[in-house]
Amino acid sequence: MLGRSDDMARRFELDRPRLRAVAYRILGSLGEADDALQEAWLRADRADTSEVANPSGWLTTVVARVCLNLLRTRDTRREESLDDGSRTQPAVTGGGADPAEEVQLADEVGIALLIVLDTLGPAERLAFVLHDMFDVPFDDIAAMLDKTPAATRQLASRARRRVRGVPAPDPDLPRRRRAVDAYLAATRGGDFDALVALLHPDVVLHADAAVVPTPEPVTVGGVERVARGAMASMGRARAAAVVLVDGRVGMAMAEHGRLRVVLRFDFATDGRITGIDVIAEPDRLNELDITGIS
Repeated sequence: MLGRSDDMARRFELDRPRLRAVAYRILGSLGEADDALQEAWLRADRADTSEVANPSGWLTTVVARVCLNLLRTRDTRREESLDDGSRTQPAVTGGGADPAEEVQLADEVGIALLIVLDTLGPAERLAFVLHDMFDVPFDDIAAMLDKTPAATRQLASRARRRVRGVPAPDPDLPRRRRAVDAYLAATRGGDFDALVALLHPDVVLHADAAVVPTPEPVTVGGVERVARGAMASMGRARAAAVVLVDGRVGMAMAEHGRLRVVLRFDFATDGRITGIDVIAEPDRLNELDITGIS
C-alpha cells in the first residue's frame, strides 16, 4: 500500500499515458483531457491514500469522476445554449493542446468513434469507455455513476449498439457508403474532378444558417458550384467520418471530439449524389440519430 504523497506522485507519472488516454476518450478533447488530469492530480494529492491498495485503479477512478463532471457540465451548457436560441456551441476549453497531436490522436482512436461518443449521454459514454476500452469492471463503474452494476451494463450495451451500428436493411447502403467515402476522400484531397464525378448534374446543396454562418440558410445548385463549396470545407473534412444519420449514410464533422456539422445525402438511381443537406445548428444536430456503420 502507498502511504506517502511522493509514492502516489510517482505512480501518477507512471500511469499518466494511460490516464490521459482514458480522459481523452471520455472527453474527446486533448486540451480538456489534460485539464482533467491536472484536476485529478490536485484531488489525489489532497486525499489520504494510506489505505489505497490499488493505486492505478484508484487514480483511474479519480480521473473518470473528474471527466464525468466535465461531461455533465458540458451537457448543461449545451441545453442552456438550445434554450436561449444560441446558434453557437459551447466554447471548447483546454485550447493549449497541440493541434497536430490532437489530429493524430483522433486518427488513432477513430474520428467516427469520437463523433458517435459525443452523441451519448455522460453515463453511457463513461460506462462504454471504461468497460469496453479499458476493462474497468462494471462494479467499479457503477459506484462512480451511483447505479447498480446491472444498470451500468445496460448503459454500456446501449452505447455499444450506437457505436457499432445496427445493420441497415437498405440494399443500396453499401453502394451509397462507397459514394460518401469517395466524397470525403475527394474533399480531403482537394480532388475537384473526382468530386464532380460523384455529383448529379441537378445536385442541390442546402446549408443552414449556422454553417457559414449567414443570416439565412443557403441553397446552391449545379455541379461546379456545389463542388467548389465542398472544396472550401477541406479543413473540416480532415475531422470528418462516414456515419449513419437517421439510418442513412451520411457524414459528420467534429472539432475537439464535438459534433459540429452533419451532411445528409440524397442519391439518384445511378448512385450519384442529387442532394446534400448541411446541418450545423445545435437544435437540428441534437435531433439527429447518429450511429456507427457496422
